[in-house]
Amino acid sequence: MPQHVAINIKTRAYHTLLGAHYTLHDCTEGYGHLSEEERAEIRVLVTAGFKGAKGPDMDALPNLGLICCVGTGYEGIDVAAAIERGIKVSHGAGVNAGAVADHTMALLLSAVRRIPHQDRLTRSGAWNYGETPRPLFSRRKIGLYGMGGIGAAVARRAAGFDLEVLYHSRTPKDDLPYAYVPSLLELAERCDYLVACVPGGPATQHAVNAEVLQALGPKGYLINVGRGSVVDTDALIAALQSGGIAGAGLDVYETEPEVPEALIALENVVLTPHMAGNAPEVQEMAADLIRENIAAFTSGADLVSPVPEMKALATAG
Repeated sequence: MPQHVAINIKTRAYHTLLGAHYTLHDCTEGYGHLSEEERAEIRVLVTAGFKGAKGPDMDALPNLGLICCVGTGYEGIDVAAAIERGIKVSHGAGVNAGAVADHTMALLLSAVRRIPHQDRLTRSGAWNYGETPRPLFSRRKIGLYGMGGIGAAVARRAAGFDLEVLYHSRTPKDDLPYAYVPSLLELAERCDYLVACVPGGPATQHAVNAEVLQALGPKGYLINVGRGSVVDTDALIAALQSGGIAGAGLDVYETEPEVPEALIALENVVLTPHMAGNAPEVQEMAADLIRENIAAFTSGADLVSPVPEMKALATAG
């Protein structure tokens, strides 16, 4: 008999990919439409980091035993509440790293070379006679705030553009050939391009603040493909408006899906709608990993990709 699975995200690809294997319950608008019998049958919830699941969501499904997050980030899931209720939590560790890294380089190139502006210029019938030449992209320093799967993938791509890679993370990665910088502020001071690719949550809330942007300086560029909460939006807008930094590329926002009008009005920022990790190949890999975790859960085996808190709990136990 197929496992009963609730899904509370709107991405149709996951509904299709998972619906072929499970009895899927669409809970994108909540759980109120489910009958008591349906609630009791559901053992698995599929979600995403920005949507997540809190204690009341878990309590709405009395026999919930597993929460699967489609992506690497899972900040919207109250893991402590899940552990308290005996619910396991998995995430899509690393599945979208390649796609996000590709998108990072696209944002960075677009911002430095002003590709959106040049596209509009050409479509208007104008030419480059009055345009200020754009700076060389290569032979500069890129600072990565975060050196997980995404950071490592960006670093490999950056090497192909003759960029010197520096990074800051919670701990140095001794197996990597890149220079570790002990603080985010120093990283911003030393690099030309600062890329934020860390998860959201209290530890990274507004880590990229006015002081960090000032250290990045008037020739520096900021790219954020981590979470919107990592960057102080007001400080970023002020820096972009004043020339405190040269430009930015953003795929994530503090208030998403709403984007501040002040950002939209600026010419020196490239904006995309949280699409960096979206690719058909990524969705298929994420769905396969979810299926593997559900199979492990059903058989009583260890999860294939538990969140770090679950790993720590297993080690302590």
